[in-house]
Amino acid sequence: MGVLQWFVDLGASVMLPIIIFIFALILGTKVGKAFKAGLTVGIGFIGLNLVIGLLADSLGPAAQAMVDNFGFQLNTLDVGWPAASAISYGTVLGSLAIPIGIGVNVVLLLFGLTRTLNVDIWNFWHSAFVGSIVYVITGDFVLSILTMIVHLLLMYLLGDIIAVRIEKFYGYKNLTFPHGASAPSFLVALPLNWIFDRIPGFNKLEADHETIQRRFGIFGDSTVMGLIIGLVIGALAGYDVSGILQLGVQTGAVLLLMPKMVALLMEGLAPVSEAAGDFVKKRFPGRDLYIGMDSALSIGHPSVLSASLILVPVTLFLAVVLPGNTVLPFADLAVIPFLICLMVPVFRGNLIRSVIGGAIYIGVGLYIASWIAPVFTEAAKSANFDLGSANSISSLSDGAVWTTFIFGWIPDAFGYVGIILLGIIILLGLVYVNKLKPKKVKDMVE
Repeated sequence: MGVLQWFVDLGASVMLPIIIFIFALILGTKVGKAFKAGLTVGIGFIGLNLVIGLLADSLGPAAQAMVDNFGFQLNTLDVGWPAASAISYGTVLGSLAIPIGIGVNVVLLLFGLTRTLNVDIWNFWHSAFVGSIVYVITGDFVLSILTMIVHLLLMYLLGDIIAVRIEKFYGYKNLTFPHGASAPSFLVALPLNWIFDRIPGFNKLEADHETIQRRFGIFGDSTVMGLIIGLVIGALAGYDVSGILQLGVQTGAVLLLMPKMVALLMEGLAPVSEAAGDFVKKRFPGRDLYIGMDSALSIGHPSVLSASLILVPVTLFLAVVLPGNTVLPFADLAVIPFLICLMVPVFRGNLIRSVIGGAIYIGVGLYIASWIAPVFTEAAKSANFDLGSANSISSLSDGAVWTTFIFGWIPDAFGYVGIILLGIIILLGLVYVNKLKPKKVKDMVE
């Protein structure tokens, strides 16, 4: 277990290249090509993290300045996903998430109950998170493990369902994102889009990236939009002219650099994806296989980034005006792209729908993050996490995701019966999607 924890502590940018290298070799890729693929993926993740870091370092202080400028009072601090993942993996329970996640995946693949082969094992921390939450609430270790397993089943089910949309919108063939912070929003976007389609006038508004750029010329360019949004946020934060201009250029840089880092990631994954396709065709004729990856591959899309930047001030506004919310969005403002990246394909890249749908999703999420804050804080203490001067902490990832509420409430309210029943329902969903009506599900999702 100590070796496994050491491996996890290497971080995604080191751990994932090693996994990609080994996985590529298993699939029959030559050693040199496999090594270069893994190294390229690692470099891509480092570049992506640098850009996300730039976004966090620029937006975080601006958000805090906006809060201070307008005198807002919120007593629960958003400590961000790095803290949430450290808390999740910081216990014996959390360290079991990776072997359990791999084991569940292998069993489902052997029985043909999933098409998702998840190599993004770093992000099993999302399942470790709900397990840790349940343990704090109930004190039942076995129930917490069972909750992690059921959460993993849901991620594999969502991975199977969303792969079609990912290929259609992002162009990534045979890839999917069974990501704990991103995949759940897909199920929320479907009914929202159904409602949007039935609002007269609103359903005729075209606001995808290409339409915006065509109508507004240079002002519709994603980089220029990032500049403008950054200037507005800087002004609301009360920055001086120099600070406003710097923030504007930084947000513009994020929109320019992010897609390039994602392209580098895809360059590394391309040979592995091809090898996986050939491997499956030879050994499982007629069966598709999706490689489960981090949804970071999707956040470089102009529609995702543009909507996310607009949602930064919207999120802060919602945090202040929503009665009962206690969370001050801060560290995870840079994670907003991850929260909505699987909503955007459902909205067909429509910026207006993405912003409104994202605002509804995050607005509800703030209440979930407030609800989970006492448990989140206790879990942090159990993992010996340094709270600093904060008395109450939470996060947008995963604190504001609806699955956190479901997987925290059901075991507490209904115990083993509730979580087992939920697991059976999800298993039936896997059977339906992969065994009974795969074509019907594919047509519905498209």
